[in-house]
Amino acid sequence: MTDEQIRDEIQRAISEERVLLFMKGTPDMPRCGFSARVSQILAASGVDYAAMDILPDPRIREQLSSLSGWPTIPQLFVGGELVGGCDIVTEMFESGELAETLGVEPPQRAEATAPQMPAQGPPLQIE
Repeated sequence: MTDEQIRDEIQRAISEERVLLFMKGTPDMPRCGFSARVSQILAASGVDYAAMDILPDPRIREQLSSLSGWPTIPQLFVGGELVGGCDIVTEMFESGELAETLGVEPPQRAEATAPQMPAQGPPLQIE
């Protein structure tokens, strides 16, 4: 697949999917804490969404960042527009703005705290 074909597929997915999360891994098997957190927030919001794993080919991330102007992953799109990454989505969830953007009922007050990042052990080191 060429870079142009990858870019076209990304653009197609953004235009066809109402809620689309570009992430590392999948919602069932996220490959980073930030991606896990945003997918948990979307699940807690009760919205149906599509997800695209950017890890199989580094050009996916390159083309996505080129299109969106956003350098980090995850990236959430709603209605073809970039909403943001993990920090922005978390803030929007906690303020109730994300529910409005998604067109869903906001979570109950006690549930309006975003899921926490999973605890991670120390990084592997080469000695």
